[in-house]
Amino acid sequence: MKKKKTQLFRFAFLLVLALGFYSNSFAQGTIKGIIIDTQTKERLVGATASEKGTTKGAATNLDGSFTLKLDAGSHVIVFKFIGYRTIEKNITVKDGEIVDLGKVALKSVQVGLHGVNVIASYAVDRKTPVALSTMKRAEIEDNLGTQELPEVLNRTPAVYATKGAGGYGDSRINIRGFDQRNIAVMINGIPVNDMENGWVYWSNWAGLGDAVSSMQVQRGLGASKLAINSVGGTMNIVTDNANSQSGGSIVGSVNSYGTKKFMATLNTGEGEKGTAFTFVGSRTSGPGYVDATYIDAWSYYMALSQKLGENHRLQLTIIGAPQKHGQRDNSKYSAQTFDQMDQNGIKYNPNWGWLRGEMYNERNNFYHKPQMALNWYWTINQDMFLATSAYVSVGSGGGSGILGRNPVRYGAPSDPLGQRDWDYVVDSLNASYAAQEEGAYLIMRNSMNNHFWYGLISTFKYDMSSKFNLIAGLDARHYKGEHYREVRDLLGAEFWNDAVNNHAQVGDRIAYDNDGMVTYSGVFAQLEGTFGPLNAFVAATGSGTWYNRTDRYNFARGRGDLHAEQVSQGGYNFKAGANYNINEHHNVYFNAGYYSRAPYHNFVYINYGNEVNPNLANEKVTAIELGYGFRASRFTGKINGYYTTWADKWARGYYRSSTYSSTIYFQGISEMHMGLELEAKYKVLENLEIGGFASFGNWHYTDDVSFDVYDDDTHDYVGTYNAYIKDLKVADAPQTQFGFLGRWDITRKIALGFDYVHNSNLYARFDPESRTNPDDREQSYKLPSFGLLNGMFKYKFKLGNLNAHFLANAYNIMNKEYASEGWDNAHGNGHDKESFMGFWGYKRTFSFTFKLMF
Repeated sequence: MKKKKTQLFRFAFLLVLALGFYSNSFAQGTIKGIIIDTQTKERLVGATASEKGTTKGAATNLDGSFTLKLDAGSHVIVFKFIGYRTIEKNITVKDGEIVDLGKVALKSVQVGLHGVNVIASYAVDRKTPVALSTMKRAEIEDNLGTQELPEVLNRTPAVYATKGAGGYGDSRINIRGFDQRNIAVMINGIPVNDMENGWVYWSNWAGLGDAVSSMQVQRGLGASKLAINSVGGTMNIVTDNANSQSGGSIVGSVNSYGTKKFMATLNTGEGEKGTAFTFVGSRTSGPGYVDATYIDAWSYYMALSQKLGENHRLQLTIIGAPQKHGQRDNSKYSAQTFDQMDQNGIKYNPNWGWLRGEMYNERNNFYHKPQMALNWYWTINQDMFLATSAYVSVGSGGGSGILGRNPVRYGAPSDPLGQRDWDYVVDSLNASYAAQEEGAYLIMRNSMNNHFWYGLISTFKYDMSSKFNLIAGLDARHYKGEHYREVRDLLGAEFWNDAVNNHAQVGDRIAYDNDGMVTYSGVFAQLEGTFGPLNAFVAATGSGTWYNRTDRYNFARGRGDLHAEQVSQGGYNFKAGANYNINEHHNVYFNAGYYSRAPYHNFVYINYGNEVNPNLANEKVTAIELGYGFRASRFTGKINGYYTTWADKWARGYYRSSTYSSTIYFQGISEMHMGLELEAKYKVLENLEIGGFASFGNWHYTDDVSFDVYDDDTHDYVGTYNAYIKDLKVADAPQTQFGFLGRWDITRKIALGFDYVHNSNLYARFDPESRTNPDDREQSYKLPSFGLLNGMFKYKFKLGNLNAHFLANAYNIMNKEYASEGWDNAHGNGHDKESFMGFWGYKRTFSFTFKLMF
């Protein structure tokens, strides 16, 4: 009996002990907080908080917040985000306790990023009152694949990026209906739009996607303090600065049409003496998607950072991409009608043929445009900061094409299609001209465009008080562009008969030879005030632009002076805006501005000579925008409306008759762009996120315009004509878009993603000078609507002790056949499908990437 009691007592004791252990093992507490960027205070969506040594963890929600349940006791919590320094915190929680860590600040691994953001006018959501979309490195890397950098922005509202005629680096981008001549493209705060014409040639920046840290699109006049091209918006591209942590990566990729790429990255980390160095290099080669195109490109990016005492830092960056690639002529002469496309396919390229048994393409682009920038960051005291960037860029290269009469093609003479018959050019046409001692019938030429560009941007930031800060500075640039043609290939002939050199040989300059010079200087200031939930600013810029031109070719022909008259033009803008955070979830904002923009160099000197445009005047842009935002842990949404008028816009056209040809300079074209944009994201589960966006635009010309016609050869006045363009839609970008995107992290190692974008109300390009019939008010041809579905698969794994991943991207999964751009009334007989000529987008393609990190 006593024994049984003892056993019963032991059993009861063990049961109580077990129950106590069971109870303690399920004693839990909770930690929560918000992970932010140390400098910008921006909330970091997708950052993680995890218990060290376990698999317990949580990713931040769409508002940067996280919640993590832990066993009662002491823990080490690790906070991580790609591109930021990892930190650890010792946390103790009790059973049932909720520990609020408040805001957990992570610092970027990039040395000197704060200074870059000051120069670049990087906007912050719920603070800067502009419509913006920001992509971090991880999103860009997962979706870029072998696309060109602008194309990844198709996942954002009112953006339309295409591959142009289809050659490597020949892409283009529109924002809110404005082409990239009127979109400010900035790399680390430095403007890179061509100072003569505003264009950005993406093949010159082919390595940019390898080194990009983040990319922000500010739609509308944007947050930049500089007097730049931001009529439609600003692309703010921030590259890797020197990295404070050592490591690197090796990347190899290939796409479904044979283009191969190899890339290597190396970071030394920041040493004890404050020195850090980053290098990114890549090699891209192989065939292009379009017939007879090819890619032969290198790229490099280097960043060297040196800390000088506690308050100074110098940073040197060098970026370049020497390349050559085959092209298809980006004009209506190489485009196809719908019927021709059905016959020849979307890859068809009429610019090549066979020469002595080898493929020979008349269209080739070759260029190298290295840019070097030296940045100095000076922390004067806790309230004052000065960021200065001095930069220089030297570009050399050009593009090839034909000069002479159009080359004979295969096929019947009435058939515009076929390939170049280069053997016939050499053996018959050039041979017959040689027999008459008249030189070549047709040659290959290079159009060379070399430039030398240097500038200085200095930005001073002064925190005047807890409520006010002042940003002021200067922006100065000088540009010289050298433009000429040279003989590339005589195609069997002995010489080319040029107006200046009647026995021109390979390498000799022909046709034109001139320099364009632009000097710009401006000052800017912005006063920003913060009053609790209200953040407001006023900003103004004043600038002067000086133009000059040297024309060696026309001077040699006895047509005008060697040096043109210098022309100067002032410009200014002012902007104001405010953001009000109603509470933690809701905010509203507005901005408005006026911009008086000096014209591009192309419109200052006319008729391909040193003649000054007598009607020179500034373009005027007025814009206003209103927006609302909502932010919660699992849902974010934005909606904004905009209204922009563009008056006295400059454009250039061409008028041809049987007796003369003329280049037309329009001044007085007016446009109105208004629209509505929406963005939303919803976190369905901890590992599943979906989103959507839409944009609805109404962009049209507001008035007819008259233009004077002068004979290009004699410069005699021919007459005045009217272009009847009032109420015609602005072409070349879809006025209606909507899209969906999503990402599912199935496990910690496997992820799937997709995006679908639908484009409609896309009108074909037209030339205003072709609209001289007052009875023709019909809209230009509207291209068929189309939607494109892209997909992504990512698998992370270990290769020994190193992290690695495999990435597969699929573009146009549904194999949609669609015209992405083109020309209205190409045959001069209407505005319908039969009169349209254009380029078709790529059909289904794939890219595969392997990355090893160390």
